[in-house]
Amino acid sequence: MNRPTRRTASARHRSSRVLGSSRVLGSALAAGLLLATAACSSDDSGGTGASASPSGKESPGASPSARTLSQSEAQAALITNSDLGSQWTTSKGAAAWRDTLLKSKVDQQSFVTNKGNAADCQKLLDGLYAENLLGAPTGAHANTGFDDSDNDGQMRYQVASYGQSEVDANLKWLGTLPDKCDQFTAVDAKGGKQTVQVIEMSLPGVADARQGLQITMNGSLEGEPTTLTLDYAAVRVGDSALSLTNGGLQGAESNSTTQAVQAGASRLSDVLAGKSPAPTQG
Repeated sequence: MNRPTRRTASARHRSSRVLGSSRVLGSALAAGLLLATAACSSDDSGGTGASASPSGKESPGASPSARTLSQSEAQAALITNSDLGSQWTTSKGAAAWRDTLLKSKVDQQSFVTNKGNAADCQKLLDGLYAENLLGAPTGAHANTGFDDSDNDGQMRYQVASYGQSEVDANLKWLGTLPDKCDQFTAVDAKGGKQTVQVIEMSLPGVADARQGLQITMNGSLEGEPTTLTLDYAAVRVGDSALSLTNGGLQGAESNSTTQAVQAGASRLSDVLAGKSPAPTQG
């Protein structure tokens, strides 16, 4: 009867030795982990080990286009007349039709079914004249202008920092205008009536987001029948955007609009990535 008791006691003795060894090993491992943790903390405070990016800095995976545009970068991102073709030269001033036609007021009576759209169409005309359809810049901005000697047209071009959500909201609004402002009547500064039509314009698939429109105003100017055609394009790159109007009383050279969008998006992307814009191809 005593043998089982002795075997059990012996087994307990062996178990105690194993348990004691395990405790020693566990203590050694715990000490090693504490030392390793202390070493990592020392590395972080000394700046020599891996750590989170300091506040205000971009993480390695952040898009360069997400950073804020500086004033000198906005200027560098502007296209030049060499981006458009030989018929384009630096503008000598705003065209006369801008004051006469783009300052027109929407005729509320032309909105038979949805008079609420009149406010959107007035905002369109006002924004084309003031060159602020994307809203007021929140940071750096620069603009330039070009004259088309072949078609007596004019291009107005702008680069600015706005904020991504603001630009996207305005691009979405612009996309509703071909439906809201499909066709309406506007009265110009001299009382002449203009029939205005708005259609969507296809743009090259560049940058992060974009929207194009073509606006036509049929009426009279100085007693003569006239048609003003304007391309409008807006393109977002990160938190910044480019926008332009292009056209005149002899139509809009839409190939130049496409060239301006492609060259402008490329230049703005390069500048935001910290690169010098690629040489103009002409």
